[in-house]
Amino acid sequence: MQLNSDIQQNQPIMSLSYKRKGKIPFWFAWLLAILLLVSSGIVYRVLASMVSNTVISLPLDLDEFPFEIGDWIGQEVQIPTTTREYMEKNFADDYLSRRYFNIDNQEWVDLYVVYCASIPGGLLGHRPEVCYPGNGWIHDSTEKSNFTTKQGREVECLILRFHKPAPAYKETIVLNFHIVNGKLTTDQSSFQGFSGRRFNLSKNPARYVAQVQISSIMEKSVLVAAKDIVELILDYLPDENGKVAAYDAIKQK
Repeated sequence: MQLNSDIQQNQPIMSLSYKRKGKIPFWFAWLLAILLLVSSGIVYRVLASMVSNTVISLPLDLDEFPFEIGDWIGQEVQIPTTTREYMEKNFADDYLSRRYFNIDNQEWVDLYVVYCASIPGGLLGHRPEVCYPGNGWIHDSTEKSNFTTKQGREVECLILRFHKPAPAYKETIVLNFHIVNGKLTTDQSSFQGFSGRRFNLSKNPARYVAQVQISSIMEKSVLVAAKDIVELILDYLPDENGKVAAYDAIKQK
């Protein structure tokens, strides 16, 4: 009984000593951290609800992208329903999925472009070395590369190689890069920070992350298509000044 009495008497003294020394009790710091974590989660969910059903549209939809580009002729490639619904719900404001055939050399490539503006950082984690293995492919290698478009722009990219084991043995080559607010990059860390994760509450179409993938069974086909097609893809996305070249060209006609 005397022990309990001593503890009760010492409690005000302990509290007073913390105040005098300017220290915060350990338990109070933990409580504050938990409250901040809970409150930030609530704020995040409120903001998420504000943008979850919001689509930020480009001046020209990616559906308007040409089917005929030089010797290349395209046709739509349907994305599986569950994948498409997931994309539209979680990160994609617009996207393009087509197969282009080169009538001159009988080559083909698959072109995939996805544009994310509502939540630019929503593309984090959605990259070939994650998504392809999730669909049964084995990742063999990734290397940095570059190519020059027909218009003279040098573009850095990643070349990734995958295969599926026997009996359904297949190989594919994927050229991949990102565009962040008009700047080309192969580094996802450029939109991993706070600026990439922030919701685009201003609905500014020039604040975005886009991903470009060109794939085929031969690296030569991928690089030839990239040289012919990529510059036009960039014309459909806002540049560093927020201008969309393809849209401006239509307005001037």
